[in-house]
Amino acid sequence: MKEFDIEEELKKLPHLPGVYLMHSDSEEILYVGKAVDLHSRVRQYFRKGHGHNDSPKIMKMVSQISYFEYIITGSEMEALVLECNLIKEYRPRYNTLMTDDKGYPYIRVTVDEEYPRILFSHQMRRDRSKYFGPYTDGKAVHDIILLVQKLFRLRTCNRNLPRDIGKERPCLYYQIGQCSGPCSEGLVSAEEYREQIRQAIAFLKGDTKELLAELKQKMKNYAAEMEFEKAAEVRDLMESINHIMDKQRMNDTNSDNRDIVAFARGETDTVITVFFVRDGQLIGRENHHMSAEAEEPDEEVLLAFLKQYYSSTPYIPKEILTRIPVPEPEILLSYLSDKKEQKVSLLQPKRGDKAGLLSLAEDNARLVLEQDMERIKKKEKRTIGAVREIAEILQIPTAARMEAFDISNISGYHSVASMVVFENGEPRRNAYRKFRLRTVEGPDDYASMKEVLSRRYTNEKLGPLPDVLMMDGGKGQVHVAEMVLDSLGIDLPVCGMVKDDHHRTRGLYYRDQEVLFPKGSEAMHMITALQDETHRFAITYHQLLRSKGQVHSILDDIEGIGPKRRRALMLHFQTIEAVKAASVEELLTLPEMNQASAESVYRFFHETAEGTDPSDPGEQYVQPDGDDPYTEPNETYKYAGPGDTNSYVEPDETDSYAEPDEKEND
Repeated sequence: MKEFDIEEELKKLPHLPGVYLMHSDSEEILYVGKAVDLHSRVRQYFRKGHGHNDSPKIMKMVSQISYFEYIITGSEMEALVLECNLIKEYRPRYNTLMTDDKGYPYIRVTVDEEYPRILFSHQMRRDRSKYFGPYTDGKAVHDIILLVQKLFRLRTCNRNLPRDIGKERPCLYYQIGQCSGPCSEGLVSAEEYREQIRQAIAFLKGDTKELLAELKQKMKNYAAEMEFEKAAEVRDLMESINHIMDKQRMNDTNSDNRDIVAFARGETDTVITVFFVRDGQLIGRENHHMSAEAEEPDEEVLLAFLKQYYSSTPYIPKEILTRIPVPEPEILLSYLSDKKEQKVSLLQPKRGDKAGLLSLAEDNARLVLEQDMERIKKKEKRTIGAVREIAEILQIPTAARMEAFDISNISGYHSVASMVVFENGEPRRNAYRKFRLRTVEGPDDYASMKEVLSRRYTNEKLGPLPDVLMMDGGKGQVHVAEMVLDSLGIDLPVCGMVKDDHHRTRGLYYRDQEVLFPKGSEAMHMITALQDETHRFAITYHQLLRSKGQVHSILDDIEGIGPKRRRALMLHFQTIEAVKAASVEELLTLPEMNQASAESVYRFFHETAEGTDPSDPGEQYVQPDGDDPYTEPNETYKYAGPGDTNSYVEPDETDSYAEPDEKEND
């Protein structure tokens, strides 16, 4: 990149709305912002004494800015939409970010069908169906769908009606009285079935008082008749109704849908609570975490949350209640109204039931923040603390970004490689990369690693240089990496992740000696997790290519050898060379082999057919059509699921290292 003169570029900024991106010298995007006037807004960052950059956070960011770029938009609203999308894609470190996200289950009624169904949906689409939600408990949603289907005798099948009416006998649900049988002629008319759907929709809208009274009486009748199992079933159905409706009704008669947004703040952590009110009922709540510095004003934190939250959720309510007003309310409301295709209001109630709900949401946010402080401290010890410990052990300035590589060569198949990235002790899944080896024939790990490292560190698109390079291996792998880096003029600490005789990580090979960790230390846990994730990622990619038929074993070409016998041969002989050297008698020692298959294997390797080379090592790689161009991946994130709606859920170990989108890279 050519030399960037900030002062000269500031003069060129237009007096137009748009989005600006601040970059570091390593091309990392530090901050994304929008402006009504790019010229005035961006210049503020570089003017001493200006109120805009008085905060330590902004001052620190400005000190790291190497260059900036901007995108002109047609209006401030377009700039707002683009800003939200760019923040979501790049997640810049100096933007106030949502650190968790959740998907909301919906109940979908396919009213566009002649015989509608009631279904579970993970999202609300712009189709002709009618949606209820979002809800916060997926299990309760499944329960209520089953309840509605049972109570109103609605079909649960996927038959195409009326096309398939009369083609099959009614199913078991009709026989036990839980379906009115629209799939058979003469059992229920389309009009009668529509009435059942109408009643179900009324129930889903909240008309549950009469139904609950009916179920209560039914439960008593079953109990009086000593049918306790049926009474318990009715009791459970009543509990599901009460659960999904949350037993909380607003006392006013205004049934408009609204969200109540409140927050509590700590030194560096902010919890934002959203209460969902649908058709006059408080149906659930969710808590979200944001990273925000203490000096950031409350209204700026709230605005950042509202923009990110409502740009990614499919449902926008008619009203949003907050304790404090936000800056730029007109442009935000214009954006939300356009997205909803209906006017959206942003209100700050001072008294009454709405203010009471705000207070309740604030109490909830404070409680969650208090409960989560211990979790936050434990997480920092496990991640940031481990990173610091690794840097201290290796005596390097920082280990904030670690890259680890592994080669996978399984059962005579061609090698593939993986690159895993940990930043600040956590997996950066959108930075993972996969490589297919191009220049190496056979299971040569050293040559494979040389190719992969050369491709990685000559391609700037694959991210900034790490603080330390971790190799899945010992002295040999480390020396290969050091040789490649020296040839490229790159100075990086290189470590080998060493395992003990039980295949457990025991330490690092660094500067020609083995560095051991204190037993049970966070640093050891971190390196173990990094090594396991690197190996898992390579193996998963190899298995993916095999499932797609894009890698191929020479054993597949032998008549009579299928997947089961191929696997048995490789497990027993370990290498293709060993299979090739085996006699018929040795091949017959495998239970999976018979005389014909053993002789077929022996002939294949010992009788040279026309056009074949008996010295071929046995691995064959089928290159897909065309080259494999580098594809810049989209951001992918893993968040806690919707099961726990009262507090942020820390992902478990398997969630933390989830498989990212499949991407292949040069």
